[in-house]
Amino acid sequence: MDGIDALLDTHDSIGLAALVRDGEVGARELVEAAIARIEERNPALNAVIATRYDAALAEADTVDRSAPLAGVPFLVKDLNCDVAGLPSTRGSRLFADVVATEDCELTRRFKAAGLIILGNTNTPEFGKNASTEPVLHGPTHNPWDLDRSPGGSSGGSAAAVAGGMVTAAHANDGGGSIRIPASECGLVGLKPTRGRTPTWPIPASFAYPVGVGNCVTRTVRDSAAILDAIAGPLPGDPFPAPPAPPTGSFLGAVEQEPGRLRIGFSTVLPNGEPVHPAGITAIERTAAVLSALGHEVGEGMPDWDRRMSALVVTSAMGINGARMVEDRLAELGRPLADDDLEVFSREMHERALQQTGIDLHRAL
Repeated sequence: MDGIDALLDTHDSIGLAALVRDGEVGARELVEAAIARIEERNPALNAVIATRYDAALAEADTVDRSAPLAGVPFLVKDLNCDVAGLPSTRGSRLFADVVATEDCELTRRFKAAGLIILGNTNTPEFGKNASTEPVLHGPTHNPWDLDRSPGGSSGGSAAAVAGGMVTAAHANDGGGSIRIPASECGLVGLKPTRGRTPTWPIPASFAYPVGVGNCVTRTVRDSAAILDAIAGPLPGDPFPAPPAPPTGSFLGAVEQEPGRLRIGFSTVLPNGEPVHPAGITAIERTAAVLSALGHEVGEGMPDWDRRMSALVVTSAMGINGARMVEDRLAELGRPLADDDLEVFSREMHERALQQTGIDLHRAL
């Protein structure tokens, strides 16, 4: 097992799948190694909040070895990506006892690609926070410094990948929920174009159509391969994405020469606050690398109304989230209790109840 365990450090998801495809390692062996790591490391990180080990081992035994990501252990964020048999709490006490009864479309595509889902990862309530510390499941810790946050809202997934439990994990993003934790945990995190990946059949997706599903990974090619596996519209999708790259795949595009790119960066946050000195150092180091590669790199700030993004996000998230909460209360047959929602979620919910369909239409 020691040799198999080391593969989780030396190989990315594509590399692990190649070993499974060539018969050099079994999918069950990889899953067992990932399970052992979760059991060993999760108590310190609190990244994983529910598991399905028996089902995962059974799926590993029957996985199609020709699948692009065959046998690769994987985790799914506990928000808007249901996995049959796993909790679907959305990080909220209001949904604490909800268990998914069927796989959502994104989960089906993960499984079709050969990924073996081991469990759910932590998320702030409804994904409405840039730090993953819900009252329901407690805070997730950053593997690089346990006294710090991994960011959010995909902080559980990011901590699990950065902590070496798995090589990739599901994440989604409405206002930074892939990009923030990827940045804070040293990972690759891409928010795809709206409509690139499916959100349905999950009803009342809280940030729909602002939120987009994808993943966090350790390598660019892994992110491309997973996006290849899950991209594509469903009939009725209101926001179809542009066509795939001319290469026919995102993984193929990774190998293409991009030409000289014009790249901008900012050392000031959108609200005008300065970036932490350590962040500026990282930005400047990255800018120097990109410049050395021949790209045009310069500092700049988009000319935009900084209030607009906040308005869009709070309206889209707030109104759709209010519908989700109201639907849940209707199922329970009771009004909202004092301890159902955290303070921020309750405030957003109460504001949303005062908004109109016109407000939502403007935001979208």
